[in-house]
Amino acid sequence: MKTLYLIPTPLGNTSFDRIFPPVNLEIIRNLRYFIVEDVRTARRFLKQVDTDIDIDKLFFYTLNEHTSPTEVDGFLQPLRKGEDMGLLSEAGCPAVADPGADVVAIAQKNAFRVVPLVGPSSILLALMASGFNGQNFAFVGYLPVSPAERIKAIRKLESRAYSENQTQIFIETPYRNLKLFEQVLQNCRPSTLLCIAANVTLSDETIITRSIVEWKTITPNIDKKPCIFLLYRV
Repeated sequence: MKTLYLIPTPLGNTSFDRIFPPVNLEIIRNLRYFIVEDVRTARRFLKQVDTDIDIDKLFFYTLNEHTSPTEVDGFLQPLRKGEDMGLLSEAGCPAVADPGADVVAIAQKNAFRVVPLVGPSSILLALMASGFNGQNFAFVGYLPVSPAERIKAIRKLESRAYSENQTQIFIETPYRNLKLFEQVLQNCRPSTLLCIAANVTLSDETIITRSIVEWKTITPNIDKKPCIFLLYRV
């Protein structure tokens, strides 16, 4: 049975030796068909994998917010014809906070073999380093943009952390990190714990857990950096 490989990519400028096992590179070298979010960055990644890869002999299908479900189904034609394929994320693991989930759902529905390869997930790495509950957690993605709705969402997440003993994980567009940080400080209990994980796996990675009251004396260096935010109870 032909296989859809879910191929993680670096979260930034990180040595492949640090984040990928050799088997990933062996598999990638043997693929000709890729489903990607951006062809240009996919081509750059593949050249980093192996400079001898002939990019012009590869086939790319572009998957983004403008791709229709009909198109997505058509992307899997190589699998139907007996060819293995690769699904690439822009950063991190495919199908986790990523549009690739739609491709995987169709592959599963058609009984194709789906194989996730090992690679960095900023969400799980942040959870591992937070000191929070790793057996009961929820990733909720982006919070609402509207200030009123965002405040409501923050308070709801804090409530769930206490009532369900559940770690709450969320993200923000990097240039709005500091604004979100301020809103969390303004709307959570002093004793509630907040972990901020910035530039995970990169040379300037920081993963810090403090109480809300402690964070009020700290200005984290998170402006325009990819961040994961985690809330938990004392």
